Amino acid sequence: MIRRISFKQFLFILPLLAILAAFSVFPIASSFVYTVFDYRPADPQRASLFLFESFNSDSFHNDGFFINFFLNDEIFVVPDEGILEIAELQEFISSFIASFEGQGVRRIDSGETLEIQGFVSSLEARIGAFYDRYPGVEFTRREDIATIIEGMERRFISPNFVGFENYISLVRDSRFWSALRITLTFTVVSVFFELVLGMALALIMNKAIKGIGAVRTVALIPWAIPTAVAALMWSYLYDGSSGIVAHIFAQIGLIDAPQTMLLTARGAMASAILADVWKTTPYMALLLLSGLQLIDSGLYESASIDGSGRVNTFAKITLPLMKSSILVALLFRMLDAFRVYDLIAVLTGGGPGGATETLSIYAHRLMIGMNDFGYGSAVVVAMFVCVALIAFVFVKVLGAEILKNE
Repeated sequence: MIRRISFKQFLFILPLLAILAAFSVFPIASSFVYTVFDYRPADPQRASLFLFESFNSDSFHNDGFFINFFLNDEIFVVPDEGILEIAELQEFISSFIASFEGQGVRRIDSGETLEIQGFVSSLEARIGAFYDRYPGVEFTRREDIATIIEGMERRFISPNFVGFENYISLVRDSRFWSALRITLTFTVVSVFFELVLGMALALIMNKAIKGIGAVRTVALIPWAIPTAVAALMWSYLYDGSSGIVAHIFAQIGLIDAPQTMLLTARGAMASAILADVWKTTPYMALLLLSGLQLIDSGLYESASIDGSGRVNTFAKITLPLMKSSILVALLFRMLDAFRVYDLIAVLTGGGPGGATETLSIYAHRLMIGMNDFGYGSAVVVAMFVCVALIAFVFVKVLGAEILKNE
């Protein structure tokens, strides 16, 4: 029976809900928003989210200020009759740009756009005519001023709202589908071996034998090592010239040569899976051990008296009673494995040739390497949908009981 919480009880959990909203809901919502924009932080024209045509007023004002500053340098080389022309140009610039100071990036209408464009065209013509009137004078700032005027024409910012174009590109992106296939392969294979080995390890740790405490402690050491450190350690073990694991595999015939561990597509994927299985099997065993310890030992005694063998007892008693524990363990590990990044990034970097490029690696390259946060966020949202589907299948379809109501 589910009991409703009172208002006072709700007030106690309100701070927790606020923290979850700040650190979970807000980033997820932001990712969804970024997907409908061509958002590139390193590009001044796309460094924010623009729904309408905008104008960078501060930069435009600074451009005018520097033109006036550079015109002051021309006073020393221009003839006396040109000094008055420079003063008139500076007054023309100052009077127009005065209203743009401190306005930042703001929305602009078509009328103001035409006015600004007219000013820039007029300024370019007047300054060009000024320099042309003195062909024999060696001006020092002519090219600098021309560059600034060219930059003033780029202070208009077009809307970068793209709607669902990023999602359409995602569906057509063969690299995305390749990364999804690699991610699913890594997840299914690694979790399968972790379940089998984790169950065996959990059965051992569940035995009431002498020294079992030390066995449990040693078994959990791989899980205690940071993933990046473990990946770096395995990269040395897989090294084609000095890695002991690579040489052992070559000697027993599992691979053709030690160099194939990290330099071939199959070898790199197998290397990543083996490292992940070694690292997270203890975690799987720990989850399964908690389920084993909930089984009444009297059931095993009754089965032994009835003459049931170990295999039959495991199949008829242990597995059925551990269904919820197994499903929860599989759910946690599949969600974790599907989002793998640090292990792959340190061990293979997504190579060779993209053979181990998972969705997390691909999203990181898009956002950090290529400065494409809009499309990269679409990949992240696709990962979120996949993770939600995995959780739905386990909880609603397979019946994994994450929380039990007493």
